[in-house]
Amino acid sequence: MALLILVASAKLFSVRAGENWNPSMSIKYDVNFINPFLYAVIHVLNTMAEVEVKPGKPYINKKRLSQGDITGLIGITGYSSGTVSLSLSEGAVLTTVNNMLMESYTELEDEIADAVGELTNMIVGQARTSLSEQGMSFDASTPSVVVGRDHKLGHVSNAPILAIPFKTDKGEDLIVEVCFTGAEEDQT
Repeated sequence: MALLILVASAKLFSVRAGENWNPSMSIKYDVNFINPFLYAVIHVLNTMAEVEVKPGKPYINKKRLSQGDITGLIGITGYSSGTVSLSLSEGAVLTTVNNMLMESYTELEDEIADAVGELTNMIVGQARTSLSEQGMSFDASTPSVVVGRDHKLGHVSNAPILAIPFKTDKGEDLIVEVCFTGAEEDQT
């Protein structure tokens, strides 16, 4: 599977430097911690909206701004604390929500924002279930949704934002971001 090749080639994904965190600190995101979020994106979008997505190369979002036309953000506490966001281009969100609700929206509306909040909640819920099976328990907040690009999101201010871009089968963009404190601990 492409996802395993993407992130499981190394035990830890490490980053150094960037904005808003101590540049001398090395942050490591264990693939066993990140993969459940990636699997959840693929599964939820395919199951709920019949949208197939393929992950791209992860990177650090140093600008710390939303990258899509609409973004769902949810806070998580427990084993570690942080946030997860789902940011979609207008094309990706319209395709996804229209398939999900069997509608034909042509622009971003309140119903679209509600659906993005629900998609974010489903993705995080599925990832939490998988992480719980690994002994990592989490609680999640109610998702918030921001419409528009380049908004500063409420990610954890002192931790790097790991962004994983996806492309739909129609070439539309979406990005999942994870940002956690305590990710630097070896979780093996």
